[in-house]
This record gives sequence, structure tokens and C-alpha cells, in this order.
Amino acid sequence: MALTSTRLWPARILKMRVRLFLIFIACAAIPLAAQKHRAQAKPPSAVEITAEPNHHLIFQNAEVRVFEVEAAPHSVTMLHLHRHDYVFVTLGSAEISNEVEGKPPVKLNLQDGDTRFAPGNFAHVVRNVGDTPFRNVTIELLRNQVPDESAPKWEDDRSLQVLHGGTQEVLFVQDGVRVSEVELQIAGVLPKHHHPGPRLVVAVSDLLFRDDVVGKPPSNIEMRSGEVKWLEGGMTHTVTNVGPKQAKFVILEL
Repeated sequence: MALTSTRLWPARILKMRVRLFLIFIACAAIPLAAQKHRAQAKPPSAVEITAEPNHHLIFQNAEVRVFEVEAAPHSVTMLHLHRHDYVFVTLGSAEISNEVEGKPPVKLNLQDGDTRFAPGNFAHVVRNVGDTPFRNVTIELLRNQVPDESAPKWEDDRSLQVLHGGTQEVLFVQDGVRVSEVELQIAGVLPKHHHPGPRLVVAVSDLLFRDDVVGKPPSNIEMRSGEVKWLEGGMTHTVTNVGPKQAKFVILEL
């Protein structure tokens, strides 16, 4: 029996070597298959802005579509589409990485009230790389898809006006929309002025105004930071800060 068992050893060793070789080939093929799968995998599809969980629609009409946006510290939004030109108003300071599809990331350090314009037709993710929430109000300009010959032709696309207890600065004009930032100290006054067209007011700070519209009794307007108010045109008025602290807001005149 001992001699018979000894003669079988070479055959057993050969079978074991064949099995080990087959196992080695199979294991080597796994990373190659995974690499091929990764190469064939498609990047995630961009969702509509209305489907992105950090964007909350708060106002819409024929002229604008307004979203309240908030991304927690060290979070990232879904890849989402911006089909329209838009203006965004930053609420509080934030440090973000703007990662447009097909382009290198751009780091932005934003301050409270920073207001910027972005042309549409792109997809991106926003990565909050800071320790504070990234909050903003995003205003899509719907009219930029169809040129409007009746849109106002603003003469001042950059200016700074010193007021009684405050300032009004025209930041830019884009798509026929003039965007201004107003700061009023306590009891500061935005003197009597006329609005031929509609406008959107975005509260950067909490606001409490007395609004004196020509031909109407005075009324108070109260807004929380991040709130927006759509006002029709064809009115002349004076605005006074009757709140307990400095007021800051952005006006989009259409």
C-alpha cells in the first residue's frame, strides 16, 4: 500500500498545481473586469434644479423663478442644471468649491450680501468646504431666453449714491435687469424715487421699513433675512429704516 500511494503523489501534485494556476488566472481577471466596468460607467446625470434637495422654490412668475438654497457645512449638492441666467445673493459668509461639469473647480470665499451674476446652460455641483452653512437666494431670469425689446435701457450700470444715513450702489446690469445693493442705518432714508417697472427685493438682513407711497397712506414692511418680495411698477415712494439695526437688501429692477 505504501508503494502504491507514493506513485500517486506526482499526479496529485500536478492536479493541485493546475488548480492553483486556474485560481491565479481567475483572481487576476477580477481587477481587470472591475477596471473595465469603471471605464464603461457613465457619470451621474444632472438633475433639474427643482429636483436638487438643497434648492427650494419660494416664488415664481413670468419674469423670475426664485430658490432658497442652503447646503450644510462639508456637504455637496447633487449635479444639477442651470438652464437660465441667474443672480445669487449670499446670506452670511461661506467658503465653497464651484465645480462646473467639464471644468476645473473654482474656490469662492463669499461674504454676507455678495451678489453675483452667472450665465446659464451648464451643470455643476457646489461643495461647501467651510464650517458654516452656505445660504443664498438664487433668482433665475426667465426673460433671457427671449430678447425683450421693451426691456429698460439703464444708463447707470455702475454707480454709488450716498443717501441720508446709507448708500445705494448699482452693482451691474444683466439681461435688462439692474441689480442694486442698499444699506440703511437706523432711521436712514431712501429718498423719493420712481419705479417704472416691477422689481424684486431680497432681504439680506432682517428689515423693518416705513413705505411712503405717493397717493397712499404710509405702511410698514417687515421681512426676514432671505425673504423676497415682488413689487409691481408704476409707483413713487420713500423708504425709511424704522427697525432697530442697520438694514441691507438687494433690488432687482426689471
